[in-house]
Amino acid sequence: MESSNPTLNQRTFDGAHVGVGEQAMTIQGTVNKTFILLAVLIATAMWSWSKASDPASTGLLGMVFLVSMIAGLILALATSFKPKWSPVTAPLYAGCEGLLLGVLSAYFEMRYHGIVIQAVGLTFAVTFFMLMGYKSGFLQATPGLRKGLMIAMGGLCLFYMIVWIASFFGIHQPGFINGGGPLGVVFSLFVVGIASMSLILDFDMIEQGSRQGCEKYMEWYGAFALMVTLIWLYIEILRLLSKVSRRD
Repeated sequence: MESSNPTLNQRTFDGAHVGVGEQAMTIQGTVNKTFILLAVLIATAMWSWSKASDPASTGLLGMVFLVSMIAGLILALATSFKPKWSPVTAPLYAGCEGLLLGVLSAYFEMRYHGIVIQAVGLTFAVTFFMLMGYKSGFLQATPGLRKGLMIAMGGLCLFYMIVWIASFFGIHQPGFINGGGPLGVVFSLFVVGIASMSLILDFDMIEQGSRQGCEKYMEWYGAFALMVTLIWLYIEILRLLSKVSRRD
C-alpha cells in the first residue's frame, strides 16, 4: 500500500519491525512526536517572523531563508533515505522549516494583512476534517485513490520541472501558476486538494505501521512525513488565499 507522500510508503516500513522485547511504534506515540515537531516549527517560525518587522534584519532574513531552505531539503532527503536518523533529523528539519515559513509568512502578511492566521486556521481545519473523515471511514485509502494521487502528484512534479527548466531558456512560466485570475485560483484549488487527500494516505500508512509492529523510531519518521504534507498544504493554502485577495 503506497502513500502519495514520497517520504512515507510501504518500502519505508519494510525491515523496520521490532524484535522480541523491543518497543514498537504506536499511533499515540506518532501523534506525540508530531506535536513535538509542530512546537519546534512554531518556535523557530516565531523567531524569524519577529525579525521581519526590523528593517535592519533584511539581510539576515534573506540568508536565513536561503540557508533554511537548503538545510531543510538536505535533512528531508537524509531522513527519507535513512529513517533511523529521524529522531535527530526530524526535529532539525522542523526547525529549518519553521525559519523558512516564518520569513515566507511575514512576506505574505505584509502584502495581505490577516492572510497568515487564515492560512493557519484553514490548514488545521482541513487536517481535522481529513482525520475525522478517515477515522469515521467516510474517507478511505482505497487503491483507486492511491493510484489517482500518485498520477496527479507525478504530473504536478513533471509540470513544475518543465517550467523550471524552461526558465533557463528565457521562457516565462504560465501566468496561472502565481496569477490571481480564475485559472490561477482553480490551479491552486487543485493543488490544495491533492495535498489534502495525501493526508488520508499518510494516516493510513502510519496506522498500518503501528499494526505491523514497526520499530519505535518509526514514530519520528511518521511524524516527519506528516509534517512534510502539512507544510506543503499550508504553503499552497497561503498561495491560494493570496490569489483570492488579489481579486478583491
